[in-house]
Amino acid sequence: MPLDPSYFEYPHRSYGMDHDQYDWSMLANRKPVEWPNKARVAVWVNVGLQYFPLNQEGKPFNPVGGMTTSYPDLRHYTLREYGNRVGIYRLLKAFDKYKVKPTFAVNTRLAERYPYLINRIKERGDEIICHGWHMDAPHYGGQDIAEEETLITKSLDGLRKLSGQPVVGWISPSKSQSANTPALLAKHGVKYMCDWINDDMPYPFRTASGEITAMPLSTELEDRFIMQANLHSEAEYADQIIDAFDYLYKEADEQGGRMLALSVHPWVLGQPHRIGKLEEVLAHITGHADVWSASAGEIHSAWKKSQC
Repeated sequence: MPLDPSYFEYPHRSYGMDHDQYDWSMLANRKPVEWPNKARVAVWVNVGLQYFPLNQEGKPFNPVGGMTTSYPDLRHYTLREYGNRVGIYRLLKAFDKYKVKPTFAVNTRLAERYPYLINRIKERGDEIICHGWHMDAPHYGGQDIAEEETLITKSLDGLRKLSGQPVVGWISPSKSQSANTPALLAKHGVKYMCDWINDDMPYPFRTASGEITAMPLSTELEDRFIMQANLHSEAEYADQIIDAFDYLYKEADEQGGRMLALSVHPWVLGQPHRIGKLEEVLAHITGHADVWSASAGEIHSAWKKSQC
């Protein structure tokens, strides 16, 4: 059967994109970005501090990294808890050893349940961004807009109160959004979101509530994705991160500053058989000149300044 002609009708048919939320552009043709002190690569290490409920509902889909067996899935639940009680301290030690400045993406429910983690981050002075309410509270297509706004409001308000920070960055649980999510985030004071992974560099994103910046947090370079989804070894994880850094470092000579965004999880890389590979990666990156280790918010601010 031939396709109905309406199949080819788009509300925003235009060159490059069929929507107007951001401009289509080739990365190589954009205005070069200048990082502070003329750094070639800005390094953003994003640590996911997540709470996965034991009584997971999985509606309308199971959370990425969530429970997989029948209730009670203590095997996976306690592994996630291990990361927030044991693995996280190995990560902090590695960051301090190599003078790497991490950013912490925190579920608000976790901040309520693990005050010692929030207090430790506050003492360190690291940036906290909101990772939604908890990992089984997704944002998704078809979600009632009032329901989603309530979820965003309680997540942001709660984390701002507990952290004492303005909290202007956002990562949805499982990086999932509805069509309304960007506008709701902008409405509630979020300056940048990290769910869209269609680029290597930040870019402006238009919403009905004003502009927000898309800060791509690579899934391809995420520890869980490489080692658990792709079933690659710890050594292969390190090789891939190092290869990505080396390429971006060289590319910056021709096209301006680049950003290396690494997503890590204490329950994955905080294991004793894996932490050494994270240290190997950090040693390689920080062993190069012209590398700027910064928080997501600092990178966002520097990028915006560079675009003026």
